[in-house]
Amino acid sequence: MKMKQRVGAFSAGIVFALAGWLFASAQENPTPGRQRVRENLVTLRLLRLTQALDLSEDQAAKVYPVINRIEKEKLDIQKQMSADIRNLRVMIKEDAPKDADIEARYQNIKAARLRIIEKDDEMDAFLEKNLTTIQKAKYLLFQIEFYRTLSEGMDRLRMMRNKPPVKK
Repeated sequence: MKMKQRVGAFSAGIVFALAGWLFASAQENPTPGRQRVRENLVTLRLLRLTQALDLSEDQAAKVYPVINRIEKEKLDIQKQMSADIRNLRVMIKEDAPKDADIEARYQNIKAARLRIIEKDDEMDAFLEKNLTTIQKAKYLLFQIEFYRTLSEGMDRLRMMRNKPPVKK
C-alpha cells in the first residue's frame, strides 16, 4: 500500500509540475509549450492507467498503440480548434466582422468538439472490448480521479500565481 501511495504522490507531483510548466510556457510561447505539456500528460496518463488497471503485458500491447493514436488525433483536432478560437476572437473584435467568416469559424469549432467526443467514444468502445469488467470500473474511476487531480493542481497554481510575492 505504501508503494501505491508513493507512486500516487509522485504522479501527483508530476501533474503539478507539468501544469506549472503549462502556465509558464503559455506566457512565453503559447503553442509549442502547450503541445509538449499535452503530450507529456498523455504519457503520464498512460503510465498511470497501466498501474491503475493492472494491465497484463498483452493488454498493454493492445491498448497503448490505440490510445496513443487516438490521443494524437485528439491533440491535432485540439490544435486546429485552438487556432479557430483565436481567429474567432480576433474576428469578433473587428469593427465590421463578416458574418460568413464568423459562421465558418463557429461551425469549425463545433465540428472539432464533436470529433473529439467521437474520438473519446472510439476509445471507450475499444477499451470496452479489451478490458475485464473490473478493469472497466477501474478505468471509469481512474478517469475521474486523474482529471480531478489535474484540475486541482491547475487551480492551486492559479491561486499561487495570483497571490502577491511573500516578503522575507
